[in-house]
Amino acid sequence: MTVHRVAVLALDGVTPLDLAIPTQIFTTRPETPYEMTVCALDAKVATTAGFALIAGGGLEQVRGADTVIVPGFEPILPLPDAVLGTLAEARDRGKRVVSICTGAFALAAAGVLDGLHATTHWKHIDEFERDFPAVEVDRDVLYVDEGDVLTSAGVCCGIDLCLHLVRRDLGAVVANEIARGLVAAPHRDGGQAQYVPAPVATAGEASLSGTREWALHRLGEPLTLRVLARHAGLSQRTFMRRFAEETGTTPLQWLQGARLSRARELLETTDHSVDRVARDCGLGTAANLRLHFRRALGTTPTAYRRTFRRSTAHSPACSPADLRSG
Repeated sequence: MTVHRVAVLALDGVTPLDLAIPTQIFTTRPETPYEMTVCALDAKVATTAGFALIAGGGLEQVRGADTVIVPGFEPILPLPDAVLGTLAEARDRGKRVVSICTGAFALAAAGVLDGLHATTHWKHIDEFERDFPAVEVDRDVLYVDEGDVLTSAGVCCGIDLCLHLVRRDLGAVVANEIARGLVAAPHRDGGQAQYVPAPVATAGEASLSGTREWALHRLGEPLTLRVLARHAGLSQRTFMRRFAEETGTTPLQWLQGARLSRARELLETTDHSVDRVARDCGLGTAANLRLHFRRALGTTPTAYRRTFRRSTAHSPACSPADLRSG
């Protein structure tokens, strides 16, 4: 299995949780090709939590990496030229460059995000948009994928982004296995707007997580808005409002994402025909499944299966071009 080198660049004032996310997800495992190193400009790095850490590598290891990840840091101050130059060089050489939370400020300062869409923590997004007018800011997303340049919103959105990278590299099954180990959702819908402070919920309101869990076990059934609302014991109008408040998306959009995720797992782990996969995940027909795959993933079910079959899931990481070729 070809090694994929991941450099996590810890800047002065790094946020410990932002740093922990990629180091946990890209740690060495038998089923993944990742070789992860925490890197820094100086060997000792201060964190926002009042303790320091010792980095295992320097900028030289960053230059030799296949993927460079910059966790969030505070305060957001001008960065050394050596750091900015290294990030710009990684981008120029076609390496994958990623930020978590306020790490987007580092990528933007290095010119990596010029002309691209990007995001960062909602608390800092006005400042980010003001300071970097050459960047197209997406406010209400968990992360932005621009191919070889990816950015995430605040803190825990780094989990979503890193699992997305694993899913893109190795398929849904491996990403879901890692997510289960973290006791994390393999995929969240909606955007970070759902986490911006809002009025406290009315006393007595209960989460709809039970209905979502119930639906996940019945994706092959005709789950209409009426069926979901009845299970939750709510009117359709109230259900839709509450669902959007909790997830940042609509019930039908959430169902579509869940069904597509289930289809990906079935294609990776079974020999079922495309017609049966479409029926079992609730997308109905092979034509409908192909339509959703093309729109969401830019590939076909057959090409996806050929790339991410469980029997070959331990092969070297794939690129988006590998998928598009099918």
